[in-house]
Amino acid sequence: MNYEHIGRMISDKVRTYDNQTALRFKHENEWKSLTYGNFGNKIHQLAKAMITAGVQRGENVGIYSANRYEWAVTDFACILAGAVSVPIYSTNTKEQAEFIIRDAGIKLIFVGNSFQYENITAILSDSAALKIISYDPEIEIDTRVAHYFEDFSSTPPAPEAEQILEQRQNDIKKEDTTTIIYTSGTTGNPKGVMLTHANLFHQLDCLDANFDVSAKDTSLCFLPLSHVYERAWSYYVYFKGAVHTYLEDPKQVIDTLQEVKPTAMVSVPRLYEKIYAAVMNSQENASFVKKMLFKNAINTGDTYYNRIKHKEPISLSLRLKHKLFDKLILSKIRGVVGGDKNFFSAGGAPLEQSIEEFFFSCGLLVCQGYGLTETSPMISYNTPHSFRFGTVGKPVPNCEVRIAEDGEVQVKGPQVMKGYYNNPEKTAEDIVDGWFKTGDIGEFDEDGFLKITDRIKDLIITSGGKNIAPQKIETYVGKDFFIEQIVSIGEKRKFISALVVPSFDALETWAKEKGVEYSDMEDLIKHPKVIQLYRDRIDHHSRNLARYETIKKFRLLSEPFSVEGGEITPTLKLKRKAINEKYKRLVDEMY
Repeated sequence: MNYEHIGRMISDKVRTYDNQTALRFKHENEWKSLTYGNFGNKIHQLAKAMITAGVQRGENVGIYSANRYEWAVTDFACILAGAVSVPIYSTNTKEQAEFIIRDAGIKLIFVGNSFQYENITAILSDSAALKIISYDPEIEIDTRVAHYFEDFSSTPPAPEAEQILEQRQNDIKKEDTTTIIYTSGTTGNPKGVMLTHANLFHQLDCLDANFDVSAKDTSLCFLPLSHVYERAWSYYVYFKGAVHTYLEDPKQVIDTLQEVKPTAMVSVPRLYEKIYAAVMNSQENASFVKKMLFKNAINTGDTYYNRIKHKEPISLSLRLKHKLFDKLILSKIRGVVGGDKNFFSAGGAPLEQSIEEFFFSCGLLVCQGYGLTETSPMISYNTPHSFRFGTVGKPVPNCEVRIAEDGEVQVKGPQVMKGYYNNPEKTAEDIVDGWFKTGDIGEFDEDGFLKITDRIKDLIITSGGKNIAPQKIETYVGKDFFIEQIVSIGEKRKFISALVVPSFDALETWAKEKGVEYSDMEDLIKHPKVIQLYRDRIDHHSRNLARYETIKKFRLLSEPFSVEGGEITPTLKLKRKAINEKYKRLVDEMY
């Protein structure tokens, strides 16, 4: 990249794509849009307002909100003003937000809705000196400490603001910190990962080298912008002059996919798992003829697209057969995700190979990749030109990956973070001689594709001495239509057990069809027919597991794991230690 910093990049794209649509967002149930020119004006205006309000070069500014276009305006404005954006997950509790605010020394914070605003005002009562800017004009604010976004942004700038703005942009170097992203760690307090402009430009270069995205593309932004995965992708969308569509409520993603019809986007495996589970469940009650048609369609799609992949000839009969099945079945499955795609991307957790293969047979390529916040995030990826299902692809360009003696994946390259904010000891522990220690266990296959098997600290060692990767079990079993969440148990125990959170809507529909009577969810999950349903489904999905990996006993839970309950992180990672402690009585019963 020839740009010195991300701010210069967005300013250049604003000029290049001036009258083209930059982004879309929903307001009062209608889609609105902003051109690149209007987007740039809002960024520039906010940057001057921040300088006028006293924001200093290098100062940390908080963004505590769900996805919305104002989030992006604020992020870019921080860069132009020489400040450092510090995102906080919109679902973070008051205590979690307070830790980040105090650790990063945040004095100015942007909030999205009443939940975030009330958490911040509660922190204020604990004597933190904060200025609050609310994106939502509908919530009631205390004007002594808070302003509405539009009011703050339209503040008449100080006479010298424009000059200061230009000077600060001239002073920014590629090695300067762009953002501090606090990892939603599964243990202990989160760590502030300092990412530089150089880190992020490396990621844009990697995407540009192997993916074909242009101003004709549309992306759906539904993963949290507070996560580096969606954030880096968002920079790339604007770098290519494409259209970014912001979704505030990720629960609406499937409906929104059909409205927006994105041509390229990033996601986590859970979206693909849910769509796959819904499609496969619909086949369970289908007629014999429909089942056969579906099976033949998938098999035909598999043959057809694999011939394309391997550049093999496609016979006329296969072309005609595929055209028929595509019209009858495969195109309808693609319709669930809004039609044809250049590609999907999956990251953040393992995606089961059979699900990748299923989507590929339907004409949808899911490019699974791997990385961490500390690596900006990409370490490896599958691409449209080089992919192997069941792996996380090959290392990205200009990046070294090695497997240590204990199986740990270690990485060296321009994407490795500057370090942890206020934590030089942890930085020195995790980066040794330029090599970042990921904490993940992996291996390369004979063609250089990387496989990640689990986290070192998550490995279960049974009382019989068996080393078991819980993610493998959870990936196989967790794809079921009737399962929303699952955690494997077994550390120093005789066998593997599990705590299972049902997909409550699916379970209640099933119970109604089967005439199962119950008073509440607690009553339903104890019903013998329900327990047998889950026993059968768990066993069905465990066929490819080793005997010692299979789930011998399980308990159903009437409440989902949540951030508020302390069982998962904002990025949906399981807090295994917290779950074991919280459900100790239930776990002990199984043994």
